[in-house]
Amino acid sequence: MDFLSSIFFFIVAIFILVTAHELGHFLTAKLFGMRVDKFYIGFDFLEKRLWKKKIGETEYGIGLFPLGGYVKIAGMVDESLDTNFQNSEPQPWEFRAKPVWQRLIVLAGGVSMNLILAAAIFIGVTFVLGEARTSVNTPAFVEKGSIFEAMGMKTGDRLQLANGKTVASWEEALDPELMIAPSLNYTILREGKSITVTAPANILSKINETQGFGIRPIVPPLINEAVENMPARKAGIQPGGLITAINDKAVSDWTEVVGIISSHAAKPITITWQYLEPVRGRTITPELLRSEGKKFVATVIPNASGKIGISLKTTLATERKKVNFGESIVSGINQTWKMSSMTVQGFAKIFTGKEDFRKSVGGPIKIAKIASQSAEQGPVSFLYFLGMLSISLAIINILPVPALDGGQFVLNAFEGLIRREIPFAIKMRIQQIGMALLLALFAYILLNDIFNF
Repeated sequence: MDFLSSIFFFIVAIFILVTAHELGHFLTAKLFGMRVDKFYIGFDFLEKRLWKKKIGETEYGIGLFPLGGYVKIAGMVDESLDTNFQNSEPQPWEFRAKPVWQRLIVLAGGVSMNLILAAAIFIGVTFVLGEARTSVNTPAFVEKGSIFEAMGMKTGDRLQLANGKTVASWEEALDPELMIAPSLNYTILREGKSITVTAPANILSKINETQGFGIRPIVPPLINEAVENMPARKAGIQPGGLITAINDKAVSDWTEVVGIISSHAAKPITITWQYLEPVRGRTITPELLRSEGKKFVATVIPNASGKIGISLKTTLATERKKVNFGESIVSGINQTWKMSSMTVQGFAKIFTGKEDFRKSVGGPIKIAKIASQSAEQGPVSFLYFLGMLSISLAIINILPVPALDGGQFVLNAFEGLIRREIPFAIKMRIQQIGMALLLALFAYILLNDIFNF
């Protein structure tokens, strides 16, 4: 089921992002009176397609290979490597017949639309839900093997400063701009003492390698429900209780509880939990349960699926600051700018050797895996994933590499400077070399994905 889920959400993500990108080229081409012969989502190599329909002068279709898409504009040297128009005079509706400034706008249309899509996602989420603010008074949960554990942080630490500046929320502490700063250090509070930890220079590679920060606000294992006729309820565990230890090992976060229980399918475990009888007018918090709760110990045997029939009660103090539409636009654009800046500087670190290429770049397998994981965390998480991936697609396409939009942009801009067209044979050869390089790079990334799966 996980495999099918990954495939499904990968296709959904690619369909949305490619449609937006190609729509940018399509709309700008139409704006300047260019004829668009094809609009395809997915590639129809060897004429293999799932659907096609001709409307007017354009054939719309869905190709069998869901790894991209293309818009075929008449008179343009593109990924189709079409040469049929080279022996005829330029026609008014052809790409090559249009002024350079119009051609450049069409070439930039795809990248622009991807950035607009990302901004629209961030604006929409911010307007509907508000800006998230999780207080740093909530202690950290640090995953084993994460970059933050390697830096010296531990579960229970409280964030105070980032690069010497006070942080009031987790969102500030994990701001993308910090990850691309020349250096990064955090000051944390541990058992009443301030400690400073320093991030490695290649923190982005480490985050990509582990597919996440590996640090988040702690979520105490407070029981919301104990299902009837399931192991926990049969052992006497009640809703409102707080799990404090399993097999005499202290636990402080829900993730720890789930992991330990899941790993003991059909094996007895000892659960220590604390409980307070509800009293009208008194709010029972995890802190109150730990200090005043009555302690109970129960032996539980998880079922064959590694479950005991309990669910989490969310106690994370995350506030949503409501903003008006104007403020949400400013916030969304700001988020888009920050993510774009981080992506650009991330690529710069890769090209200069400061980040490991193999660990920093992901292909379809890695994208599918992250798409599925983000979807499991909820629609907002998946939307943010789409926004970040849309920005990455835009930045990649703007690189001045033959066969990418950026490469085409440079060629057409050069023609504008020299005031004449580059010979067709040279443009075609550049495009062929570019396509060969991209295919080789894609094959390398795919193999890298497979070996790191």
